[in-house]
Amino acid sequence: MSPPETMQAAVCTAYGPPETLVLVRLPVPRPRDGQVRVRIHAATVSAADRRIRSLDMPAGLRLAGRLAFGWRRPRQPVLGGDFSGVIDAVGAGVTGFQPGDEVAGMTGVRMGCHAGFCCLHPEGRVLAKPANLSHETAVAALFGGTAAVDFLRRAGLQEGERILIVGASGAVGSAAVQWASRLGAHVTAVCSGRNAAWVAPLGAARVIDYTRQDWPGRGAVFDVVLDATGTLDWLRVRPWLQPKGRFLSLAGGLKDMLRAPWVAATSRQRIVAGPAGERLSDMQLLMRAAADGSFAPHIDAVYPLERIRDAHRHVDSGRKRGSVIVTP
Repeated sequence: MSPPETMQAAVCTAYGPPETLVLVRLPVPRPRDGQVRVRIHAATVSAADRRIRSLDMPAGLRLAGRLAFGWRRPRQPVLGGDFSGVIDAVGAGVTGFQPGDEVAGMTGVRMGCHAGFCCLHPEGRVLAKPANLSHETAVAALFGGTAAVDFLRRAGLQEGERILIVGASGAVGSAAVQWASRLGAHVTAVCSGRNAAWVAPLGAARVIDYTRQDWPGRGAVFDVVLDATGTLDWLRVRPWLQPKGRFLSLAGGLKDMLRAPWVAATSRQRIVAGPAGERLSDMQLLMRAAADGSFAPHIDAVYPLERIRDAHRHVDSGRKRGSVIVTP
């Protein structure tokens, strides 16, 4: 069956609230040489999509955000950095993929996944979707999972170490709880009380309700503190760290990015900051783990693309559990 000439897409017309998103019809892209075209079945609405849409950047990075993504509005108006779907066309020179293949992948800063189709070069970006995973589960494994795995690797988290994970109920935080537990670490998770019952079975030895408890507790120290919320900074976290402790600032501001070299040069502690890597090997690891049941990406809600504004409002609320998905 040949594809339609046009597709539905969610376009961000300006920086601002979810109302800046509109549904339009765009031409279905044609794959260039070396590209595959994917008919998208599911994509996440991530914290990254929310930040780009709203230009709500970590402290000190708002100007950098405009320079990177567009001054008055997103230069790439179709957001969405990950997908699961079916290849329906390939360009000249493509090997290893063919029409009909079920795949998942990440487009990174090129985005474009909140639409019916996307085209991209598959090297390092696309992998086969396990047959026993739904498209929704496959894409939910990617965004939070790749960030968690990348930062825990950069921290060198070891078996028996103590890690504090702040924002443990989000896509990144819930993946980090599971992955840190797999590595044999002692996990303390921070989330709201309403989420404690499902965060604990993910692998947390202790769950702190930040709305009711003074956390992390008097005298508590950790080998690693992972902040998936962007609410902590080095000055607050430093007293919680062991002499060789590491602060993983997944959504931190410019100050901590600039502090990182100085901290490393003047102490045995470290700040790990900056964008998360998107390695194909990590995607493959996550897909295998999701397929065999040892990693369980959580899906909080699935919206049709027609309700893209509602999906963004859900993410804006700061109360999502795991991932929010849209289906074109």
